[in-house]
Amino acid sequence: MSKSPYFTNWNYPTAMRVGPGRVRELPQLCREMGMATPMLVTDPGLVALPMVQAVVENCLVAGVPLAVFSEIKGNPTGNNVSDGVAVFKAHGCDGVIALGGGSALDAGKAIALMVGQTHPIWEFEDVGDNYLKVNTHGMMPVIAVPTTAGTGSEVGRSSVITDENAKLKKIIFHPRMLPEIVLLDPELTIGLPAPITAATGMDALSHNLEAFCATNFHPMAEGIALEAMRLINIYLPRAVADGNDLDARMQMLVASSMGATAFQRGLGAMHALAHPLGALYDKHHGLLNAILMPYVLSTNRSAIEEPMSRLSRYLALPTAGFAGVLDWVLFLRRDFGIPHTLAEIGIGEEDADQVAQMASVDPSAPSNPLAFDVDDYRGIFLNACRGDL
Repeated sequence: MSKSPYFTNWNYPTAMRVGPGRVRELPQLCREMGMATPMLVTDPGLVALPMVQAVVENCLVAGVPLAVFSEIKGNPTGNNVSDGVAVFKAHGCDGVIALGGGSALDAGKAIALMVGQTHPIWEFEDVGDNYLKVNTHGMMPVIAVPTTAGTGSEVGRSSVITDENAKLKKIIFHPRMLPEIVLLDPELTIGLPAPITAATGMDALSHNLEAFCATNFHPMAEGIALEAMRLINIYLPRAVADGNDLDARMQMLVASSMGATAFQRGLGAMHALAHPLGALYDKHHGLLNAILMPYVLSTNRSAIEEPMSRLSRYLALPTAGFAGVLDWVLFLRRDFGIPHTLAEIGIGEEDADQVAQMASVDPSAPSNPLAFDVDDYRGIFLNACRGDL
């Protein structure tokens, strides 16, 4: 007898400190967690900015000196993690503050995992029970501080790390990779450039949209995804139009965390394709999801008419049903200046077979509303290259 579809496991986020100015509580939180010399892991584009310097100085004045590590690619690699572990050990650090976009958060969590391990990082890929190999006593505590509203990595129990030798993005997982404390401070996202605000916001939309359509049983996650898309519909255009809109920035940080909570229900073909494309072409993950979104929706249409009808009603879209949701997605992309095709960001058709094969075995693929094979993924990829909807 097959196992019931209701037989599953649910997990929910960690302690979260929400509101403007909360980043100033970092020294106190470090002391509460027993961190005397944390390592700040941040993006290379942020490390020299006044925002990060203020964090470093605030902690130093409060008696919590920080070692700083920022040698991270936009799609963090295994070598980035190894380099971070070396810096962590050289400075005698005892915890991680991951501050930045998804790359810094993923790298910071992976560094905190790997500090006390003897196995290589790839042995902790989210396959089967690999996570049981982790020496949990060697893991370090993490405080996560997102500065973009997209990945939701701050409430995730995994990191997406690129294996440069294999040219694959791999999901590194352990339940205790979930940060112990999250700071959602919208002041840290003020002034983020409009294109990055748009791309990361569309990434948050992709998480919620795919979770809403996924096949696994998780009504709570489904409800969270629906409400998060309402917030995105209202506040993402405001955040893109005015980078100083604190209310919009706050609501988008929340919607981003909601997306990563919701995708416990599963993701789908957008991410199954975005992962190999990111590994092969080193493109921004959120931008890839934004470009792929309408092509995946259209290919999934026969299986998602009902949830799209509910979504269109909840968002009060001008047109009901699937057509209304597709129009909304296309409008957002045009309004934000997001390209319509992969070709516009330098991705051609020559790797179609490789991309399709990689997508078909990606961990995000099994929860797609339809079971796509290699030919299906090749077709979606070619449509996204050519602009055929």
